[in-house]
Amino acid sequence: MSVNITHTRGYSHVQKAAIAFGAVFLLVGILGFIPGITTNYDMLHVAGHHSEAQLLGIFNVSVLHNIVHLIFGVAGLLMARTLTAARAYLIGGGVIYAVLWLYGLVIDRDSQANFVPVNTADNWLHFVLAVAMISLGVTLTRRMTATADSTATQPPQ
Repeated sequence: MSVNITHTRGYSHVQKAAIAFGAVFLLVGILGFIPGITTNYDMLHVAGHHSEAQLLGIFNVSVLHNIVHLIFGVAGLLMARTLTAARAYLIGGGVIYAVLWLYGLVIDRDSQANFVPVNTADNWLHFVLAVAMISLGVTLTRRMTATADSTATQPPQ
């Protein structure tokens, strides 16, 4: 009995996750510049804690914050091209968001240190993003790394 296996170029699960996160960050960056979706749009500042603009009326944003989302989104879409880069984007991005979460917890929100700016909703979103991105980056590539390890340890035939 002969089995014919055809290989089609598709995206792996980790690449799809990187595309999804990249697309969402890109969308969030764009929405941050749209009055109505961003409340108090007239209070949107370039950077700093004085920006009172809020995406969806919940998350503090500034021009800098929106640009960071746009860049992070484009990075996700570009890095999704390869499995290794997609994994690095998810895990590395998750680590960045974990650091931002911790940073948001320790800074005085009314000080110059809050240059992004962040509020409580941002902090907890950063925490959720950190957990989700790291978890997906690790779990969606666990099989890949296990296969690579077992192939490396098997003697040639």
